[in-house]
Amino acid sequence: MMFDTDVMIWAFRGNAKALDAIDAAAERAISTVTYMELLQGVRNKKEMLSMKRFLSTLGFSVLPVTANISSRAVAIMEDAALKSDLGVCDALIFATALDTGDTLLSGNAKHFKEVPLLDAMAFRT
Repeated sequence: MMFDTDVMIWAFRGNAKALDAIDAAAERAISTVTYMELLQGVRNKKEMLSMKRFLSTLGFSVLPVTANISSRAVAIMEDAALKSDLGVCDALIFATALDTGDTLLSGNAKHFKEVPLLDAMAFRT
C-alpha cells in the first residue's frame, strides 16, 4: 500500500487510525514527493531524524519519480487542470500509485476521484 502525505502527517502526530492503517499494511510505500513534503514540514534536525527513523522502522519504501511517472502526472494534470484544483504534488503521487499498481490511502478523496484508474481508498480521521 502507498500512503499519501496527509496520512503520514496524521501518523506522525500519533493519530490511532493512521497508525492502525500503516500497521495493517503488508507493504508500505510513499512517493519521493511525499518524502519531500514531509521534509518540508520538519522544524529541526531532531524531527527530521525522528521522521526518518519512523519510516525506516516501519519498512517504508520511498518510490522515485521516474520518466514514466512524470509522463503520467502530466497526463493527469492535462485532464484535471480545467476541472479541479489538483496540484502538481498530488498528480505526481497519484501517478506513482498508478505506475506501481499500489492502492493509495489518502484523505484527499476530492482529488483522487479525478483520476478514474487510480486504486485509492479514502482515509478519515
